[in-house]
Amino acid sequence: MVGSANLNIMIKAARRAGRSLVKDFREVENLQVSMKGAGDFVSRADLNAEKVIKEDLMGARPTYGWMAEEGGGEEGQDPTRRWIVDPLDGTTNFLHGLPHWAVSIALEHKGQVVAGVVFDPAKDEMFFAEKGAGAWMNDSRLRVSGRSRMIESIFATGIPFGGRSDLPAHLKDIARLAPVCAGIRRWGAASLDMAYVAAGRYEGFWERRLNAWDLAAGLIIVREAGGLAEALNPQGNILEDGEIVCANEQMFSGFAKVVRG
Repeated sequence: MVGSANLNIMIKAARRAGRSLVKDFREVENLQVSMKGAGDFVSRADLNAEKVIKEDLMGARPTYGWMAEEGGGEEGQDPTRRWIVDPLDGTTNFLHGLPHWAVSIALEHKGQVVAGVVFDPAKDEMFFAEKGAGAWMNDSRLRVSGRSRMIESIFATGIPFGGRSDLPAHLKDIARLAPVCAGIRRWGAASLDMAYVAAGRYEGFWERRLNAWDLAAGLIIVREAGGLAEALNPQGNILEDGEIVCANEQMFSGFAKVVRG
């Protein structure tokens, strides 16, 4: 697929950041240090990746706005366009030497995500989409799963950690869903969970208390692959509320009903 100039800039930035992170990942796998030391190392890797991405994106489009996990937000000269970036989604996996993490980059125009890239450097899988142009993984067109029966379907989520206040609600979701599906996965990187829904590897995904940079790129990839996505509150806004339920069209209504309680 030949993408727009903006998409090509995003893919290039994701690949360059991915190369930086892979080098650091090889180091973190071998670290025999305290929790604080390993955490500090990963923070540096995260910040370095964000610096690489910002150099590429803002160097090419200096008038655009900027929102990122580490660097916060900046208003651009062009108020209608903004980059939304998570340089390392799946930080805990990275810290533990688990090869499941991603670079996530989205472009927002007038409040709508119009392009997204989710790059998994460890597996060399580049998921990307542009509004109206479909979703892709490397050279392959993506389509959501065709399954229509809950009992044959696998769903993904992120289970709250560290005693977060939303843990009881999430455990209730799982208690409702587990008996009626083929399995629930918690792999620890929301952007890849959504990319996997787009690729038909999962039938659906839901989660609460996320940030815009966790969701933006994956959101357009799911939709361009034929999936449906809403906030858990049907009248809500996914990026503003930080919550999502998404699935293929056949599954969406039943799945959403279960996780919304």
